Amino acid sequence: MAENRGTGQEKAEHSLPAAISAQRVTKVFGDGKNKVLALDDVSLTIEENEFFTLLGPSGCGKTTLLRLIAGFDQPTSGTILLRGEEISHLPPNQRSVNTVFQNYALFPHMTVAKNISFGLEMLGKKPDVIEKTVGDMLALVKMEALRDRRTDQLSGGQQQRVALARALAPRPQVLLLDEPLSALDYKLRKEMQIELKQLQHDTGITFIFVTHDQEEALTMSDRIAVMHVGRILQVGTPRQIYNQPSERFVADFIGKSNFLSADVLAVEGRHARLKLSSGQEVGAAIPDGMTPDGSVTVVVRPEYTQIFPKSNDAGDLQGVLENIVYLGTDTHYHIRLPDASIFVTRSQNQCKVTEAFRAGQSVSVVFSPDSVQLLRC
Repeated sequence: MAENRGTGQEKAEHSLPAAISAQRVTKVFGDGKNKVLALDDVSLTIEENEFFTLLGPSGCGKTTLLRLIAGFDQPTSGTILLRGEEISHLPPNQRSVNTVFQNYALFPHMTVAKNISFGLEMLGKKPDVIEKTVGDMLALVKMEALRDRRTDQLSGGQQQRVALARALAPRPQVLLLDEPLSALDYKLRKEMQIELKQLQHDTGITFIFVTHDQEEALTMSDRIAVMHVGRILQVGTPRQIYNQPSERFVADFIGKSNFLSADVLAVEGRHARLKLSSGQEVGAAIPDGMTPDGSVTVVVRPEYTQIFPKSNDAGDLQGVLENIVYLGTDTHYHIRLPDASIFVTRSQNQCKVTEAFRAGQSVSVVFSPDSVQLLRC
């Protein structure tokens, strides 16, 4: 994960203007009974040279926000700034912003080199400048040997590299990427994630990436904005989003989580003692800004837990092992708790050993209070 970025608040004092600033942006499609609120009062700051990801399920508004930045749509209200200058009223060709689309939109009858040079020719660049830029872009995406091949003769991964080179050739201030990896197979998609991040680092251009794939977002991003029903729920580094989700939706959408209902029994400093609905008691660290009382939701990631044969320790989570799922790199254990809910724990497979547990066995689950996240119900 890339984690060299701070929070938006920390970077607000930076002397340079933000690459992109969305200020109270709302977008409504249609009217009357057909009215759809696609973006609801969204404010967001994306800094220079960030790899920033808009993450969320289909229909959350992430592509709409990308299209507003690109100029393909205009906001119903609010403003969008590019390096401190308002661009909300400008058409796409007057913004220093380029887009890589999901289907790449290459010219199939043209060669790789001609696809890259086409936009530069439309901008009126001199032939020697075009030739040098095309050579630089081909080297950047490692496509020099294929410069004279037509793009309809390329693989999916190669076509994506051409689309990136074409979009980067005019040196835009911001590059928008609308789920460009979704059409690739799993292995190639993983390879391209690393290549994309390296490409952003090499060019120094701000990348704004749209995806519904949480693993993609965690792998490449400096910061992530998690979106849901037209609103931004949380912005932070991959580690912050994963380990400190601010809302249940974020915790549920990013990775796998166990959710347990609990009552607060006692609070000592930044530590709380909780009674789960199953009757067991557990300890939990209290996140900053929260004063827990009454009922809370306990969030525990499966990989932060350990499974053991049943113990007599009243502090352990007790249950019956219902299912064992072997996934090669790790094994998932599905445990039925006394309140009939299912708790999942995950163990990494470190060597080739015989399975130590069996379905129907009584087991205990142990996790550190520091691995627990508390959310208000």
